[in-house]
Amino acid sequence: MTTLLQAETNTAGFSVAFIGGGSMASALIGGLIRGGMPPAAIHVVEPVAATRERLSAEYGVGVAPLADAALGGIDMVVWAVKPQHFAEAARQVTRFTGQALHVSVAAGISTPSMAQWLGTGRVVRAMPNTPALIGKGITGLFAAEGVSAADRGMVQTLVAPTGDLLWVEQERLIDAVTAVSGSGPAYIFYVMESMVAAGVQMGLSAEQARRLVGATVAGAAALANASGDSLKALRERVTSKGGTTFAAITSLAKAGLPDAFVEAMWAANHRAAEISAQQGG
Repeated sequence: MTTLLQAETNTAGFSVAFIGGGSMASALIGGLIRGGMPPAAIHVVEPVAATRERLSAEYGVGVAPLADAALGGIDMVVWAVKPQHFAEAARQVTRFTGQALHVSVAAGISTPSMAQWLGTGRVVRAMPNTPALIGKGITGLFAAEGVSAADRGMVQTLVAPTGDLLWVEQERLIDAVTAVSGSGPAYIFYVMESMVAAGVQMGLSAEQARRLVGATVAGAAALANASGDSLKALRERVTSKGGTTFAAITSLAKAGLPDAFVEAMWAANHRAAEISAQQGG
């Protein structure tokens, strides 16, 4: 079972610590502040001085190079560290965080591993994607059994400013989320690269081709999301037999594109499972 929710922003009433202050953490922090959370309610542990300085200057949040007593009483801890650093960082952080709710955006860290390292069952896995950086992403979420409805509400508040969210009720489905939406933007960029290259071959400038492709992809996605019709119906509506689009679609099918996409996404799914196993998941 999955639950798809249009994200809503409500930042009142809790405090957040980020372990790691990279691009995804920055996107989440910016969204929380835009939604009304006071900077004083946000603390970031980040070893890189330049990143700390940027976060402090841009958002006014508290920053520190190491976990310290400032984490005491924090309601939610967001883990935005490299997977290989999670366990060691957990040993340092859990000295101060008590029974906080923990949310991980670190790839491949399972909730049993999180619970073991963090000493609590209040753990959630999150798989965002890069459009979250501009508020247009979608985040897949899985909550362990120890996560309450109120905890889920806090998590939804966290990710709301970055786009939509999708709860899955089986942890293995996070690997599918990774394959479909986590890695998905790269597939689209790859297709866009080829479309731009073809446009240039046909005589357009690179700037013209990119503008055409960017608008086409954005418009097609908006139309698909706004329409109640199936993707197949939308495609067939603009694919008149014997026409230009028909010629292109026939060529893509002959080249095996549909099967290649499915195979590629299964490769991503399997790799996500492998990474989880390597990280102790």
